[in-house]
Amino acid sequence: MLIGGIEAGGTKMVCAVAEVRAEAFLEGCQKEEGENAEGVRLLDRISIPTGQPEETLAEMIAYFKKWEIQALGIGCFGPVDLNRRSETYGHITSTPKPGWAYCDMVGTFEKALGIPVGFDTDVNGAALGEVTWGAAKGCGSALYITIGTGVGVGVYVNGGLLHGLVHPEGGHVLLARHPKDTYKGRCPFHENCMEGLASGPAVEERWGDKAYNLADRQEVWEMEAYYIAQAVADYILCYSPEKVVLWGGIMHVERLFPMVRGKVQELLNGYVRHPMVEERIDDYIVPPALGEDPGILGAVRLGMLEYDRTRSERPWHC
Repeated sequence: MLIGGIEAGGTKMVCAVAEVRAEAFLEGCQKEEGENAEGVRLLDRISIPTGQPEETLAEMIAYFKKWEIQALGIGCFGPVDLNRRSETYGHITSTPKPGWAYCDMVGTFEKALGIPVGFDTDVNGAALGEVTWGAAKGCGSALYITIGTGVGVGVYVNGGLLHGLVHPEGGHVLLARHPKDTYKGRCPFHENCMEGLASGPAVEERWGDKAYNLADRQEVWEMEAYYIAQAVADYILCYSPEKVVLWGGIMHVERLFPMVRGKVQELLNGYVRHPMVEERIDDYIVPPALGEDPGILGAVRLGMLEYDRTRSERPWHC
């Protein structure tokens, strides 16, 4: 069967179609040659610039109408409404992205395509991808943290994605400032949140250059590690994840991983007594195993789960 996926971002919309074997719905399915994940083969993908909703959504719908997909999953930039009992379930809500506030993502695609549509935040989708097929496979709880243009945190706990009053906004956890940091912060809501102090634009604004041009400046990454490690230590204390997956443009600076790991151990100071933290931190705080695909594969998985939820009696024809 074919399942569609959308990684919906404020800059671009990545749309993909995956061929999914029946066994991919089961635990322990093995890869076949050419498959990106167990039982799942990405057949095609496109990237559409995020313009105004009417034109952007129309282009996305036209793409999926070329394929006979049986379900669609969307991992979406937010904030979004994930409460199925809400009148605005499936909508983007109070986003600052011009034109997209209160856009009905789920309803638009359900009406146009006539198929089940799964929906969650973009980072929850990426967390789901890594838990299902990637670095956190087999974990009952895991975090996916992306540090790039913004900071997002996807939370998978007790075998499911975390929702709540709204959904996790871990990118705005409040941090203690580095003693040498005089930068005012970039977030318009908080003076000292992670996104405002550690995102890619914050690094560029503080140091006067793009992050990739600063790779050899130790002081840049010592300060960055100071902020990232604070947040990761807080997440470990709050959620007790079995795996922490760190990614985004900032984490492409290779020296950051060992610096963050060491600082996390220093901050926890022996309080979390577990071999993964004390002895195997390199296996605990890791990059994604799915490379650049956690988000789109997670979106496909959201589509698979929605297909299961709404049409569990449909027989397979593979």
